[in-house]
Amino acid sequence: MQIRPVVLVLAVVGVVLLPEWSSAQSEGGGAEWRSYSADLASTKYSPLDQINADNVSDLEIAWTRRAVDQSILDQAPELRYADNVRVTPLMVDGVLYSPNAVGLVEAFDAGTGETIWVQEPVGVKPQAYRGTSTRGVAFWSDGSDSRILVQRGQYLTALNARTGAPYLDFGDNGHVDLTVGLGPDARYRWTGAPTVVRDVVVLGQSMSDTFVTKEAARGDVRAFDVRTGRLRWQFHTVPQAGERGTETWDDDSWQYTGHAPVWSLFSADEELGYVYMPISSATSDMYGGHRGGDNLFSQSLVCVDATTGERVWHFQLVHHGLWDYDPPTAPILMDITVDGRAIKAVTQLTKQAFAYVFDRVTGEPVWPIEERPVPQSETPGERTSATQPFPTKPPAFDRQGATVDNLIDFTPELREEALEIASRYTMGPLFTPPTIVSADPTGNQGTVQLPGSQGGADVQGAGFDPETGYLYIPSITAPFVADLGAGNPDRTNLRYIKGERRWIAGPRGLPLFKPPYGRVTAIDMNRGDIVWQVANGDGPRNHPAIRHLNLGPLGYQGRPSPLVTKTLLLLGESGGYTPGGGRMPDDMPVEYSPNYGGPAFKAYDKATGEVVWETELPAGTTGNPISYLHEGKQYIVVAIGSAELGPEFIALALP
Repeated sequence: MQIRPVVLVLAVVGVVLLPEWSSAQSEGGGAEWRSYSADLASTKYSPLDQINADNVSDLEIAWTRRAVDQSILDQAPELRYADNVRVTPLMVDGVLYSPNAVGLVEAFDAGTGETIWVQEPVGVKPQAYRGTSTRGVAFWSDGSDSRILVQRGQYLTALNARTGAPYLDFGDNGHVDLTVGLGPDARYRWTGAPTVVRDVVVLGQSMSDTFVTKEAARGDVRAFDVRTGRLRWQFHTVPQAGERGTETWDDDSWQYTGHAPVWSLFSADEELGYVYMPISSATSDMYGGHRGGDNLFSQSLVCVDATTGERVWHFQLVHHGLWDYDPPTAPILMDITVDGRAIKAVTQLTKQAFAYVFDRVTGEPVWPIEERPVPQSETPGERTSATQPFPTKPPAFDRQGATVDNLIDFTPELREEALEIASRYTMGPLFTPPTIVSADPTGNQGTVQLPGSQGGADVQGAGFDPETGYLYIPSITAPFVADLGAGNPDRTNLRYIKGERRWIAGPRGLPLFKPPYGRVTAIDMNRGDIVWQVANGDGPRNHPAIRHLNLGPLGYQGRPSPLVTKTLLLLGESGGYTPGGGRMPDDMPVEYSPNYGGPAFKAYDKATGEVVWETELPAGTTGNPISYLHEGKQYIVVAIGSAELGPEFIALALP
């Protein structure tokens, strides 16, 4: 396959009319990609089968385009933006809509990649072009009016899908200021993607992980009217006076505790009118001596009514969180059959490598979830929960526990070196609490967590095949050091603060724990059993210390997102965020690192996990791959990027 330069696109900023708009899908069910993850259920599934195992090797690059339109660069030639963008386009009626590398929406032709329109920024140019990319946008239509909902910085904007022009009667002169109502000196930011269900658009928040004091702003979830921009409801992620859940906060600590945003993504059931919210950790995420109790609704899956924001049901995935184990990805809605009983289910993947499965109507667990004793904290003032919830099915999909048994043992020498490294740290099973770093450099250097702060699973989520009931989960085996230090009373009223939160390397720059370091797991959700599990990528098997062992693929610690079609599972090796693996020796090539990833893009057999096709793209994948049908041809489009290439979209199709 020949790879080549970026296509020069026709750049037009402002208003350009599309061909006559059709509110219906122009080419039947599954031809389009109308939601961030294909649908509100977050399945990442396309029923298209023009591209299949017999012809996938014939795929060619149909077009490419930069992730910042040339018209913007003409007006702001000094504009700087990230090399990697985490964006995922929508495709509706032959048009792709996506945030670009500075967060503005660009509309481009689904068959050629040529520009149709580019969103105008708020403010004075060229400074107004400065910004960061979000993950995606939302589409809404009532048949006569079709809108693109985009959040950029502190503003929510509704754009006419045909022209890119803002609706001036939406919010205040076309924009909703998302800082309004958040309190004095509030700052709003988010890197997610809005979710539209019925006639509301739902937004989360991204909040700093730098916890300065025990008092902080809450990360409330809010929903706005898609036509007017009026605030419809606000869900307090830390309950307030008179609300359910305050009893789980000792000493009324709900009054000052903040954070607990939905920083990742939502799912929704349009028929039920429910929104499913993966709420993350409260202040602070590794020390909670100031917030005794279980601390609802932090690190919980919460179902609310989309019209009112009222709680329908909830389940707390981590009690009194100390591990930064936020639910990191959108819940996945699926209809399954368990022991002959049809169930409308929702599955929440977690950093700790669990899949929690519930009846999405009632919140009842599909399989029992057991409260099991876990290690207790020895940090002064901390009050750890005695138990944590463990699903009985499905099994964990990645390695759990920083234990001696999980250390690498490729050779006796590497095993001894791994044991020596581990001896400097607190080790233990899942949910071993963070520990205080000793002032003595030969003393305890913190707790090694496995899975670490980046999972397990993360924001890339998984793909679900509704025809077979199989769930496909990319995950990584990456440890993390959870270390605490005394808070400086001149700077904070937190008794203890988190330390370097560093990644930890093993012997000679190899990983500390056993492979695979990146894997894909297929789970039959009708039975709750693992069907297959394979490494994703070769990993560092050519490292000088182990290349003579003729090891199989070890996998990379990338963050690729899956695409599931009727016939294939498609997946890259790298992702928008790739965690570090500790410091490599100065003279060691980067490809020996488990977090190196690469530009490989693969098609897997969905039934067996066998790789049936593989190619190298110009750079690694950074967004979710999507698939759609345009003028009779199936396309696969994904964002890619690297320091050498910059951010681009690339489209693959058959000749």
